[in-house]
Amino acid sequence: MATAKSTADPRKLTRAEKLIDASAKIMDMQPEGRDMAFTHAVLCQVGLPRSKFVGREFMRQSGAAWVNVQAGWIDEGNGPVQQPIPYGALPRLALAWISTQAVRMKCREIAIGSSASDFLRMLGKTATGGKTGSFSMLRMQMHALAACRLQLGFKGRTYTDQPVAQFDAWLRDKDHRQKSLWPGVIVLSESYFKSLTEGKKAVPLDNRALLALSDSALALDVYIWLAYRLHDIKGKGVTLYWKSLREQFAQEYRGKNSDKDFKKRFLPALKKALAVYPTARVKPVTGGILLLCSPPPVAYKE
Repeated sequence: MATAKSTADPRKLTRAEKLIDASAKIMDMQPEGRDMAFTHAVLCQVGLPRSKFVGREFMRQSGAAWVNVQAGWIDEGNGPVQQPIPYGALPRLALAWISTQAVRMKCREIAIGSSASDFLRMLGKTATGGKTGSFSMLRMQMHALAACRLQLGFKGRTYTDQPVAQFDAWLRDKDHRQKSLWPGVIVLSESYFKSLTEGKKAVPLDNRALLALSDSALALDVYIWLAYRLHDIKGKGVTLYWKSLREQFAQEYRGKNSDKDFKKRFLPALKKALAVYPTARVKPVTGGILLLCSPPPVAYKE
């Protein structure tokens, strides 16, 4: 039965309403055109830190896949400034959006809007000022993402690069929305671009789902992982226990109750991801979850 389409502005909805609205639209209509998004295959298995990371190098490993993120430097107008490791939902959304444009336009030079407000809107974020507002967070995370060096490894092959080859710093001023200070363009490195457009490393996603999950880095990671994993499962499915799930998604959880603590965070994130991936077949079992073969949220092209 068809679901009624919502005409509400998604930026004005609560988090719960945004999720319900996106779920209804996804069940009602297959993704097409602007609903299509892409991200790198290795980042579907192991992702960036979800919370602020203290240190200059971050490593996460899951099975045969691993990612190493090294913080870099950005010239902010008066020489080099050390950048942190990118973390949270914003760099995930930005990298997916940039990767999507690269796949769609077949071009390394990506337009990122005429202003910071414009780019935030494209990422499903509300523009807010102040030290803890979305403008300040976007500036910090975009500089960190542009400066960082990534190593992605899987089954004997290592890919090493900076995804961003050129980024003009977003200079500080009293009003971060000033258009003249927004770079407007970001240039991907040739090797990262080729891995997306020629190396079959671009995993198709539903952008409506990404926008609905934009407030939770963990829910984004779970959705992207399921989108990559479920359609390749064979036979009676794969059971994953809490220890292995924690090692993949939350190696920072340590101590006596680490699996239990992780489970409390993971299950709500899984519920959100499944709300915008209605064809996913994931069942709770004793000690973990069962993954069953499911159609991808966006069909792969032959």
